[in-house]
Amino acid sequence: MHKRKSSVHNVVKPSKTPRTDGKTHVQLEEEVDEEDEVQQDHSLSASSVGDIGVIESITLRNFMSHHLLGPFKFGPNVNFIVGNNGTGKSAILTALIVGLGGKATTTNRGTSLKGFVKYGEGFADIKVKLKNIGNDPYKGDIYGESICIEHRITSDGCRTCKIKNKTGHVISTKKEELTALLDHFGIQVDNPVSILNQEMSKQFLHSKSEADKYKFFMKATLLEQMKRDYIHIKQTKALTREQVERQEECLKDLRQLFLRKKERYERLSSLDSMRQSLEDLKKKMAWCLVREKETQVEQLMERIEKEESDCRNEEKLQLCQSKVTAAEKNLQDIQKELCTLREEQEHLAEESRKMKEEIKVKTKAQKNLEVVYFSAENKLKQLETEQCLLRERIHKISHGNSRRSLEAEQAQRLKKISALKKQLEKLEKESSALNQEIKDKQQALLKGREEYDKLSMEEKNIQVSLESKLKRKKQLMASRSNRLRRFGDHMPELLESINKAFVQGRFIKKPVGPIGACISLKDPSLAVAVESCLKGFMKTFCCDNYMDEKVLQELMSSYFPKGSRPQIIVCRFTDSVYNLQGRGVHHPEFPSVLDCLNIENPVIANCLIDMRSIESILVIKEKACARKVMQGSRPPRNCREAFTADGDQVYTNRYYTPEHEVLVQYLGGDPEAEIRQVELELENIQAQLSRFQLHLSSVKEDIQLMEEKQRSVIMASKKNQENINKVKASITELENIEEVQAEDISSLEEDAQENEQKIESERRNVKEAQDELKKHEKVLMNINQKYKDVKNKMEQLSDEKEQLKEEQDKAETECSKLDKTLKILEKKLEDHQANIQAMKDELSFKKEEMQDCQAKAKEICPVRQQVNQSPRCIDTEITRLRQIISIEESSHGDKERVIREYAEAHTNYKSKSSQLRDLRKFIDRLDNIMIDRQDRYKSMRRSLSVRCKLYFNNFMMQLNCCGSMMFDHINETLSISVKPPGQEKNNVNDMRSLSGGERSFSTVCFILALWEITESPFRCLDEFDVYMDMHNRSISMNLLVALSERQHLRQFIFITPQSTSHLPKSSHITIHQLQDPEREAEEE
Repeated sequence: MHKRKSSVHNVVKPSKTPRTDGKTHVQLEEEVDEEDEVQQDHSLSASSVGDIGVIESITLRNFMSHHLLGPFKFGPNVNFIVGNNGTGKSAILTALIVGLGGKATTTNRGTSLKGFVKYGEGFADIKVKLKNIGNDPYKGDIYGESICIEHRITSDGCRTCKIKNKTGHVISTKKEELTALLDHFGIQVDNPVSILNQEMSKQFLHSKSEADKYKFFMKATLLEQMKRDYIHIKQTKALTREQVERQEECLKDLRQLFLRKKERYERLSSLDSMRQSLEDLKKKMAWCLVREKETQVEQLMERIEKEESDCRNEEKLQLCQSKVTAAEKNLQDIQKELCTLREEQEHLAEESRKMKEEIKVKTKAQKNLEVVYFSAENKLKQLETEQCLLRERIHKISHGNSRRSLEAEQAQRLKKISALKKQLEKLEKESSALNQEIKDKQQALLKGREEYDKLSMEEKNIQVSLESKLKRKKQLMASRSNRLRRFGDHMPELLESINKAFVQGRFIKKPVGPIGACISLKDPSLAVAVESCLKGFMKTFCCDNYMDEKVLQELMSSYFPKGSRPQIIVCRFTDSVYNLQGRGVHHPEFPSVLDCLNIENPVIANCLIDMRSIESILVIKEKACARKVMQGSRPPRNCREAFTADGDQVYTNRYYTPEHEVLVQYLGGDPEAEIRQVELELENIQAQLSRFQLHLSSVKEDIQLMEEKQRSVIMASKKNQENINKVKASITELENIEEVQAEDISSLEEDAQENEQKIESERRNVKEAQDELKKHEKVLMNINQKYKDVKNKMEQLSDEKEQLKEEQDKAETECSKLDKTLKILEKKLEDHQANIQAMKDELSFKKEEMQDCQAKAKEICPVRQQVNQSPRCIDTEITRLRQIISIEESSHGDKERVIREYAEAHTNYKSKSSQLRDLRKFIDRLDNIMIDRQDRYKSMRRSLSVRCKLYFNNFMMQLNCCGSMMFDHINETLSISVKPPGQEKNNVNDMRSLSGGERSFSTVCFILALWEITESPFRCLDEFDVYMDMHNRSISMNLLVALSERQHLRQFIFITPQSTSHLPKSSHITIHQLQDPEREAEEE
């Protein structure tokens, strides 16, 4: 069959139409000639809508008599739902209406939603999925390309709705969201043009009322809704006009009230002069208060300027700081000089010891040389004596001495020998006495030197103790202001640097320390024991990680030299102390070191437990008890060692006592009490040192006296030994002389000559021994002189050291005094600056008060008033005027109240007048708008009816029928006349004369005509061909397919029980064949 294209333009209608009251804006086209409309192309119909609002699929569960239907996936253009009766065709259409929010009555299949729930089930589910693709998607960023609407109907008639996005996420459950969505897509489920079910189609076919047909047309084209909107606007306008009339009556009363208030206001003009005077006085009072505040500000500024110009405190502080710097420099110089002297003294002491050893060696060598020399000298004298005797004998023999003379000489020689022996015996006794005396002197001198060395060592120990006490006193003096200075002079500065670095974010976790500052004693008497136990840990810091340790090392380098920096222990920081159950020592009488301490920070406790095991060390005051507990029997469980109150360290198999007295340095209590205690100890030590120095000086003098006596006795012993040697030599010579005969003179001469040779040789030996002895004596003398010089220098250095120590004490005292003075001056400067700041704050406050006063005064009177009176006088005058005005107002009334009432009446009257004037203008403008809208509405209605007639006639011509439509807009009727083929000339035109198929075809033509002039994303038609024969059905099918091809962006759903095998194959057509329901056999 030849297909003709309908060429009629659609009226441009909005895609979004409100479902309830509101204004519907319709853009009308001018009415065109019928022939032109038929010839125009219809291919542009609804081209801008796209796929928005098209049904993708529908799924039913427990709906009506069906357990599960679907999911049915609809094509974008033409969809045929084909099936026998009972397969669920109409159920799909009903579910579509309900699933899109329609009421049960709209479906014409029931009056309540609970009737749609399958018998025996608790609920029914409807799932409708709409496309959301196109130029104007609904909330595309939220819903995506498709929107799923899920309805659940319970058996009691309740309905719940879920609107989901493409991913299945629930976006909303509100009915308002569904209404907005359908309005956006232009879907009206109650509009028969969108969804025409069987009942609506039958009513239209069998309806005899022309008014019902007209209503059908109006409802399908939404003209009925526009009509209702205009009626509502007219009613609202009438109500508004009534309100305006009532307000006009009220306005008359307001005007009378306004006139009365105005008359009363005008009668109060007599008090204006007094009120003006009062206002002038108020202005003067305001500016008088401003002048008073300004005077106070100026006086305060003068005081601040005077205080700021006073630089005496700063000058004194600078002078004191320079003195402190000079005193500290002087103290450092003295300390450096003391250190130098101490090093030089130690060097000289070592040199003195070495020289003393050398003197001993040289003295011993000298004694040996003296023995050699005296031996050689005695031998020489002996030889010389023998030579003399030989010479005398030779002389006597040569001169003829007689025998008698020889005998006399013999007797004389014997006599000499006897005398010499007696002399020798006496000298030997003297020698023994002198040797015993030398030995006694040496013993006494050795004891004296031992005593001197012992006293020197004790003096040195006392000196060390004194220096330690002085250092301790200095630390305590420094710790008066800051306890941290006990741990080092720069410890407070180091901690301040650590705090700044932590605030700057350089530390991951803030280091903790020094440990000694983080702990305290429960019993102060155990301070020595605890400090002896912890020793080097008192200045230790704890870090959480090695990065923090590196930063802390860098900070320490600014305050401590490399070799004397505090120790750093890296251990992970925790918020709780270790669980020591089963690890620590528990004794019924004596506590552990951990029990003796108060440790608030768990990091410190854990560090000492890890590094020193303080949980397993006991503190026992008495030494005997400590030995008994640790060594007398089996030691307590988990106990490693113990410490006594004196600092002794006790193990199970050994005992250690400190070499020097252990002093409390870090865990002391009151600094003042400790300073007094240290000063008392210093006095005792200094007195003890003075006694030792006196005793040492006395012992030194005794040693020197004994050395002198020993030297004199040694010299006497040497002389006595020389005399003994001489006597022995004389006796030997006399005994060795033999009687020689006269004739033996030749042999005597030979002996004399030989003896002369021996004498010469011995003289050479004596000369060599003497030279060697002199040389050695010279060396020994030089060494003794050097030793004396060293001793003198040591004594000189000792004197200088004592003098420097006195100077150091004076310098430390001076530094302490200057520190106190500096703190006092700093406090004075701070007070001075605080006073200035307080005055500045007060000045700021006064200025703010002055500014507030000026602002208030400017509010009262913008122009400054020159005032010569005091505030008190002005206030008196204001009070007097107020009394007069009050008396006057009591007779005339309060002016302010009268003015206020007049102003309120005037404002109310003007406001009401303006409102009524605006309402009248609005009503007049609304009348003009409604007249224009009515004209547009009539024009649009006429245009739509003309187009509907044209399309209907065009579609009827496909059946070779003659059809016409007559619209009576005044009486609101629509008459449709159809003449079957061959009866065109008959006057009978009632549709009831047509067959069922012809009536169905006529209905299809009417629906198609309405589809051409209206818009909807999808159109549903239920069993349109139920009464048609094959010929009419074929024509209807072709018309529907042709329309769908022209409107290829619209979706069509046709429900039919007939076969669709004759339809052409096309990608635009989708056929859904429903299966017959399974039925149970009823034969029994």
